[in-house]
Amino acid sequence: MKVIILGGGLAGISLACFLQDAPEITAIDILEKESEPGGLCRSFLHNGIAVDIGPHIFFSKDKGTLNFMLDMLGENKHELRRSNRILHKGRFVQYPFENDLSKLSEGDRAKCVNGFLQNPYRDYPANNMLQFFLKIFGEGITNLYLRPYNEKIWKFDPAFMDTQMVERIPRPADEDILRSAAGETIDGYTHQLYFSYPKAGGTAAFVKAFASKLNEKVKIHASCEVNSVLKLNNGWRVAAANAEFEGDLLASCIPVNILTEIYKGIDERAAEAGRSLRHNNIIIAMATVSMNRVGNDFAFMVADPDVIFHRINKVDFLGENYHKDGTVTYMMEYTYRDGDKTAALSDEELQERFIDGLIKIGFAYNANEVLSFTLKRFPYAYVIYDLEHKKNMAEIRNYFNGQKIFLNGRFGNFEYWNMDAVVAESRKTAKKIMEVQ
Repeated sequence: MKVIILGGGLAGISLACFLQDAPEITAIDILEKESEPGGLCRSFLHNGIAVDIGPHIFFSKDKGTLNFMLDMLGENKHELRRSNRILHKGRFVQYPFENDLSKLSEGDRAKCVNGFLQNPYRDYPANNMLQFFLKIFGEGITNLYLRPYNEKIWKFDPAFMDTQMVERIPRPADEDILRSAAGETIDGYTHQLYFSYPKAGGTAAFVKAFASKLNEKVKIHASCEVNSVLKLNNGWRVAAANAEFEGDLLASCIPVNILTEIYKGIDERAAEAGRSLRHNNIIIAMATVSMNRVGNDFAFMVADPDVIFHRINKVDFLGENYHKDGTVTYMMEYTYRDGDKTAALSDEELQERFIDGLIKIGFAYNANEVLSFTLKRFPYAYVIYDLEHKKNMAEIRNYFNGQKIFLNGRFGNFEYWNMDAVVAESRKTAKKIMEVQ
């Protein structure tokens, strides 16, 4: 039995790994659009340092999956204690915002505490992200940080996003808010407090380790963009730019809205649902700066609308292989959508805006301190959970389930999943594939 997997990111590679030992499987073809596999888990070099498409870290509440992932890295891993900050009006507030309110000005601190304790929205149902923030945190914390930051990262009004991204956030206890305002910094999201990361090679080291486990049944076809998918009487025909593939089973890890575009004879309701899905692309800007002005923290969230990036990460934090003496390396992230004004900006215009942002937040004093700069654009970074997401995905899943196509991975399912969730989903999908035999 031959399997075709569309997409060679973490989802496609891990699915193949979980399928390959089944005796019923005779061959697995992974079709990957890019010149190398890995998807969003690829790394690239900036000034000789391996950096990611955004800061990937290894953590999970699912200890079984986490241990499996860390075993893939072997000795090439170490553990780090998260140290993230929010840069708010020139003040460094520990992440999450509500756990370090004493760092705010007296006026902002009073807004947050009073809005939380005297919250008129607490007993209302939350039907969108903004309503959830107001219900859980009150107006002060919402309007000072949560609303502007989420508007900045999603480029979408939180009033038109559902609660899938945030519904797992617990409401802080009254006493914790009071302790935070009185000067006690409280650790939040403790399952993320410690994380692991490759000692060298960036997150790509993990994907390469996974790919090294693939046996002779599996072939990865790079630079192989899929143009069409056709259902046959007893299988599938997939056409790419320079080749055609036929198989008995088909799993798709490519963005599901693309699958709805290239699938021959698709039902119009599923096609329309695919056209209605929303996502953000991402720009990663890397800057090597001659002076370290911010201590030894890792990530900084920036809600200020006058600064282009929503997050800046100190890559040196990740270990000696990510640091060069006498410099500090920053990764900046900016989300955008196809067709918006940022997509039309040249790399030179973007570089000027990123460096200007570095100066505005005090991470560099002037442009001369920036020794080297790299800018890359990547499509399909973040799923946007708009108010129609659940309905659209239900329509799409129902259709492709009926076609016996297995959707897998972050964009195969159009879900905001971390690496651990993708690996766990691949294991489940492999089991489903074998159960239909």
